[in-house]
Amino acid sequence: MKIPSRINAEEVYTKVKTDNALLVCAYESDEKYAKFKIDGSIPFSKFTDMLPSMPKTREIIFFCA
Repeated sequence: MKIPSRINAEEVYTKVKTDNALLVCAYESDEKYAKFKIDGSIPFSKFTDMLPSMPKTREIIFFCA
């Protein structure tokens, strides 16, 4: 298993805008997602729904405030 690493905002922006990564809010609460939402991100609840069909090679970037 690869150890998670930190990346800067520019790297996140580039990866998400070029569809090379999925940006996921790490909060399980949809209310917290609404409060801390970042453009291009998805809520954790949607991520868990997508997970079974997601390719294992897909890069996932989690964020929290």
